[in-house]
Amino acid sequence: MRATTLTGVFRLHAGAALAITLMGMPVSAQTPAAPPAPNDTPSIQIGAVIYADYTYTTSPEAIDADGNTINPSAFNVTRSYLNFNGRLSHLIAFRITPDIVRDTDSGSSINGSLIFRIKYAFAQINLDDWLTAGSWTRLGIQQTPWLDFQENIYRYRFQGTMFPEREGFLVSADAGASLHWNLPSNYGDVHAGVFNGENYNRAEVNDQKSFQVRGTVRPFAQSSANWLHGISGHVFYDGDNYVRNDERNRFVASATFQHPRLHLGLDYLNTADQPSAATSKVEANGFSMWATPRSKFGLEALLRYDHLTPDDRQSNQTRTRTIFGAAYWFPLQGTLATALLFDVDTQTFHNITPAPPKQQRVAVHGLVNF
Repeated sequence: MRATTLTGVFRLHAGAALAITLMGMPVSAQTPAAPPAPNDTPSIQIGAVIYADYTYTTSPEAIDADGNTINPSAFNVTRSYLNFNGRLSHLIAFRITPDIVRDTDSGSSINGSLIFRIKYAFAQINLDDWLTAGSWTRLGIQQTPWLDFQENIYRYRFQGTMFPEREGFLVSADAGASLHWNLPSNYGDVHAGVFNGENYNRAEVNDQKSFQVRGTVRPFAQSSANWLHGISGHVFYDGDNYVRNDERNRFVASATFQHPRLHLGLDYLNTADQPSAATSKVEANGFSMWATPRSKFGLEALLRYDHLTPDDRQSNQTRTRTIFGAAYWFPLQGTLATALLFDVDTQTFHNITPAPPKQQRVAVHGLVNF
């Protein structure tokens, strides 16, 4: 009887200990919690962008109506638009951006007036349910793959357009269809699309389309050294034709570095243009290098140098641009941005006949983006 009682007590205590132990352990066999349901609540956000400046031209001087030699100066608003970003569900989004621009057509009855037009108008299908997060496809008037992407690294488009755009080789938006895919683990992304090729403010003129693709690689995205995360390489290609068999091609290779205290960029550009069968093909090439060192309290410098050979058959004929500036970025959060920039922008021409005069402008630029 004694042995039987002890055995029963032992079994009771062992069972209680086992139950207590199991209660303290995670229950791996428990059914995992269902992922949160996607947010399908329709919403719309409104934002605005303003580029304003005061520009004083130091060279070349001009002659006014009375024959006086003057240095032209002007207050300008080079960009002003509203952004309407909407979401119908977690799958469907859209953007409508009306743009306000000054009419410079001398034959127009509204010459000099500010006019309203569409800059962006597209529908977007988010592909996060099937591809990596941040992947999507768009249809409509939208950002082209290179300039909008590069603008997020080089934040000074409010001073003036970026190198390929300022030289007239690329446009920031166009009507078309495109696909964007993020590589896993933030190692890069690809954005490719088919566009009219005529710019967002012009109608298509023929049957030729522009195929554009940008690929970005971040080789050290998962490195234990945080400063290596900002090193990226980019390639962009725009294959187009003015008319059938008359090419209009652009190629950009770029390397950038992003750090909280410094952004760097080096861009190489090569283009080929043959507007018609009766004209010869012209190839241009050049490069742009820039740096934006920044402090912890909002002060930042802008240093940029552009060099272009407009026609490689005349390789000694070049034009260069230097930009030096100092900016203050007001303390804001998220995607909000407000800045003031003082800069000197100088363009010179070499071995070009007739020789254009040096162009130099001193300006104060302002940015509001929310």
